[in-house]
Amino acid sequence: MQPADIGRLVTVADPKVSPDGRRVAFVVTRVDLEGNSYRSTVWLADADGSSAPFPLTAGEHRDGQPAWSPDGRRLAFTRNQEDGGSSLHVLPMDGPGETVTVCVRPEGIGAPAWSPDGSRLAFASRERASRYAEGDDDRARPPRRIDRLYSRLDDVGWIIDRPRSVFVVPADGSGAARLVAGGPYEHGDPAWSPDGRTLAVTAARSKDWDLELIDDVHLIDLDGGMRALTNRGLSHRLPAFGPNGSSIATIAQDNRVIHSHAQIVVLDASTGEERVLTAALDRQCAPHPGTRAPLWHGDHLLFSLEDGGDVAVWRVRPDGAGAPEPVVDGPRVVTGFDVAGGTLAFVATTATELPEVYVRDANGTERRLTSLGKAFHDAVPSARPEHFTVPSPAGDGDVDAWLVRPLDSPDGERLPVLLSIHGGPMSQYGNSWFDEFQLWTGAGYAVVYCNPHGSTGRSESWAQAIRPPEASEVPGTGWGGVDAADLLAVLDAALARDSSLDPERVGVLGGSYGGYMTSWLVGHTHRFAAACSERACNNLESEEWSSDSAGYFRYEFGVTHLDRPDVYRRMSPMSYVRDIDTPLLILHAEDDLRCHVEQADQLFVAMRMLGKPVEYWRFPAESHEMSRSGSPRHRVQRAEIILDWFGRHLGGRRPAISWDHPSRQL
Repeated sequence: MQPADIGRLVTVADPKVSPDGRRVAFVVTRVDLEGNSYRSTVWLADADGSSAPFPLTAGEHRDGQPAWSPDGRRLAFTRNQEDGGSSLHVLPMDGPGETVTVCVRPEGIGAPAWSPDGSRLAFASRERASRYAEGDDDRARPPRRIDRLYSRLDDVGWIIDRPRSVFVVPADGSGAARLVAGGPYEHGDPAWSPDGRTLAVTAARSKDWDLELIDDVHLIDLDGGMRALTNRGLSHRLPAFGPNGSSIATIAQDNRVIHSHAQIVVLDASTGEERVLTAALDRQCAPHPGTRAPLWHGDHLLFSLEDGGDVAVWRVRPDGAGAPEPVVDGPRVVTGFDVAGGTLAFVATTATELPEVYVRDANGTERRLTSLGKAFHDAVPSARPEHFTVPSPAGDGDVDAWLVRPLDSPDGERLPVLLSIHGGPMSQYGNSWFDEFQLWTGAGYAVVYCNPHGSTGRSESWAQAIRPPEASEVPGTGWGGVDAADLLAVLDAALARDSSLDPERVGVLGGSYGGYMTSWLVGHTHRFAAACSERACNNLESEEWSSDSAGYFRYEFGVTHLDRPDVYRRMSPMSYVRDIDTPLLILHAEDDLRCHVEQADQLFVAMRMLGKPVEYWRFPAESHEMSRSGSPRHRVQRAEIILDWFGRHLGGRRPAISWDHPSRQL
């Protein structure tokens, strides 16, 4: 794979099964490199595979979020415009007919949900404050009043004057959308009760709600009124009413100690009494990507679960009887699923294949419905990773690790190596296709990656092991402790198991927490020939006030930066910048609100003043998600910059760069 091949990528997501189980709607997204944008289309496939899948919508914009009406005769979908506005539409599915535009809004529309009688649609959308009525010139608008934490959101912008609200609109387009749950609170996705009289939503609506990370379940009576069903215990999201309306399933976790695994929970819809169903599994039940509301199916609830690099679909009985069990598993990552009419549809990816749609019928027969990634794979073959495990230096288990070699490595030649570190840290590298690994191997590098302590996919104690020792609850080693030791142990094991890897030409790179760990490692060891720290948090103390999640670290570290600034400084790579001698590439997006660009500025200024080898690239008009969903041209340029950097320092193949990159003179 070469950087320009990013323009060939096709992604499949969000399967939705018709009520009779005969058809599956899903979303196909393509990269438009020439137009520097993405185009997504709603597609349709017969669940029995009797005919070829085909697009339902034109795909000139970004169509998505399909939702079947209860009778299966209509399909709702959203359309996002380049200017940030969106619309909600309804397609006839039982014969010819015109598409109905139900609602048009200046903000994005999310999570459309049909009422049980098919007469209305509920959805979430941001509601703009009156200051936006002054026009599009922000210089002419009144100032913003900030009176709480979490006033901004990465890739979204200011939200304190644009709270995520819940609306209900007639499905036939005959009336305006009605606000049923508004600001100043941030609301989750709505779910209908079976009788169509109530919506369940999640939100933090208590006094000083921004000082807690607890979202309660609230019930909206559509005739008027709202009441909290839960009371600031577990933090809930993605509610789903059971068939008779007496129970509500949610995903919930204890946010007082981060990281705590998300669990599948069933609530009594009258009293709010909670029953946790999945604690015995000791695994994360809210994978990213792939989290959806628990799905009621017969006598069970279906949900996603991370385990050792895989993401599977499991089921559990709502009454807690019996043990949870897998439904769709194996060495792959399920990124979305749905079930209706005896048909389970899911989207899955493997380490060598892009996501595709599959179905499993009532007899357990699995069938693949799409091959939309075939053209890409025919043109761009994928290297296959090798899984291995390494005992953690902590002595509490093995680290899942992978090594992927170039497809075309010449016999007898030693390979330069890249150690890649995932973000989070509460996430996992998985058995899924990842463009970065294919890009790095395509340039001649062997890539080593793993899930060290702090990752998900293992036990809760494994993820919590990197809380600092000063934490009053669940103390650990702190960031840069056992996680760093795991990474170096995996690198040592990879070099020992494969003599073709060159220990003198090893680089390290990562983004977000992976960028943090890259900055940390080069400040504590001299074993890397070059490094790339991307969208990193380099100063944890200033990260706690500059991030869109300002105040979050007090739950992750167990102490505040006000009471124990020494803890934050001790774990910050900036404290060790004088010890960095490794040539360092710094990448950051200028509109990153998760790890503000000042994090990169701090590191660059210090290294430059100290005369250290450093190169810094800032990407305009991009967020923390730039490497995954940023403008296609920036994604290509980012890959070229990284490969050029390591090519200069490690000897891998340098890319052919068409734009005015200064290193073409080097």
